[in-house]
Amino acid sequence: MDRMVDDRVADSESAAGFRIDSLAWGDIEQSLDTKGFAVLPPLVSASHCTELRALYDDAARFRSRVEMERFRFGVGEYKYFAAPLPELVRRLRHELYPHLAPIANRWMATLREKVRYPGALDEFLERCHRAGQRRPTPLLLSYTAGGYNCLHQDIYGEIAFPLQVVFGLSRPGVDYTGGELLLVEQRPRAQSRGHAVAIEQGAAVIFATRERPVPGVRGAYRVVMRHGVSTITSGARMTLGIIFHDAK
Repeated sequence: MDRMVDDRVADSESAAGFRIDSLAWGDIEQSLDTKGFAVLPPLVSASHCTELRALYDDAARFRSRVEMERFRFGVGEYKYFAAPLPELVRRLRHELYPHLAPIANRWMATLREKVRYPGALDEFLERCHRAGQRRPTPLLLSYTAGGYNCLHQDIYGEIAFPLQVVFGLSRPGVDYTGGELLLVEQRPRAQSRGHAVAIEQGAAVIFATRERPVPGVRGAYRVVMRHGVSTITSGARMTLGIIFHDAK
């Protein structure tokens, strides 16, 4: 992907910033509090989704490639972007973070955790780097028919941001069938609760990385959340994962 493509993406109002700032963040916060996830409307245009998918074949853009089946993570593969990140990915990461940091801080206070997150992503990444977590974590995930992703959490070191985001780059029902995002809450002394979410092309889902507070009769308690992808029954599915903490 050449520099001209990155410049077109950077200039697009729909890529990041304007649309993100104008979202109904009060409703998003309420959904995160009550369900542990929130669905965002399309923020990335169809053409930019196509451009991001095309990056997958450019090995120079990535620092590592993981075959899920080899590690019993599922069936499919994903690639972590190398630094510097593509401009669209960088902007999405930087523009989303300031809206999520206050939610993350409130969750930590509710759970009586001492950690607090700075208001700007660069400050948070500096904290990650001081802890030895220097490798970027945004990634592209690719599945074809029969592929899936086992339930897991994206934790890459001592420091982890409580929320992350996944963007749909393919069209459900057109490019692929199946392949819903799976979100499963492990509730204390109760059976687990699951959600299956189809992600529209260009749209996104924000969800808890590891755990979230839930009100109880004796105060808030922790609910552990894991995520995965249901089996793709036909076609090919690709997503962009935006993780805010870097990795060791």
